[in-house]
Amino acid sequence: MKTWIAVWNILKKDMRTYYLKPPNLSWGIIFPLAWTSMFFIKSGSGFGDIRAILPGVVALSILFGTTSMLAVTVTFEKKGRSFERLLLAPLPLEALMLAKTAGAIVMGVANAFVPMLMAAFFVDLSSVIWWQIAAAVALIAVSSTFLGLFIAVSVREVFEAQTFSNFFRFPMVFLCGLFFPIANLPVFLRPLSYALPLTYGADVLHGSVNGTAQRPVSLNLVLLAGFCVVLFLISLRNVRKKWIT
Repeated sequence: MKTWIAVWNILKKDMRTYYLKPPNLSWGIIFPLAWTSMFFIKSGSGFGDIRAILPGVVALSILFGTTSMLAVTVTFEKKGRSFERLLLAPLPLEALMLAKTAGAIVMGVANAFVPMLMAAFFVDLSSVIWWQIAAAVALIAVSSTFLGLFIAVSVREVFEAQTFSNFFRFPMVFLCGLFFPIANLPVFLRPLSYALPLTYGADVLHGSVNGTAQRPVSLNLVLLAGFCVVLFLISLRNVRKKWIT
């Protein structure tokens, strides 16, 4: 019980100090709005096009929101040595890392529903399978946040975190089937697509919105959960290697 109280207090502190500050809060709203508006305008007047691009816009809003926020906050705390002070707390490392990532996960989930709300004004979303969307959004937010954690613990400066983040994020835009099928990619790039967690989350979103999933929903969700576990364990290993041992 004491562990979860500590996790809750760390989460509250991060939300108050970082995520709910006006610049970050406005960025968390404006960014998905900008993505959504850009792609919806690009789609023209055909509302069917909005449904086609909606899964990709949702996935991008989560990916960029979570990795940007976490990479900055953790890197900033490392630079100010407050991160090292947290490591001295009588708290399991796993719980501490979950506490530090929970805020980004919450913001990622919130970002995901900005495009959904905008799309609801233009197209009928009554046929959408909401439980699949909820599961995909949650797991994409977790995997993207743990990717941000991996990046944050691997660099020293904020600008390095942003550069390293883009090394992963921008290829995902083209390789993960967000806006066009992976089958349209060159054969030599397809294995790389299947090595990226966003591929499986995007497939669930496509299936739940448009019925165009390429793999069973259960398989996608299991693989995405596996990526979450692997990224989290790698981040824990890096923290232990750099600051504890």
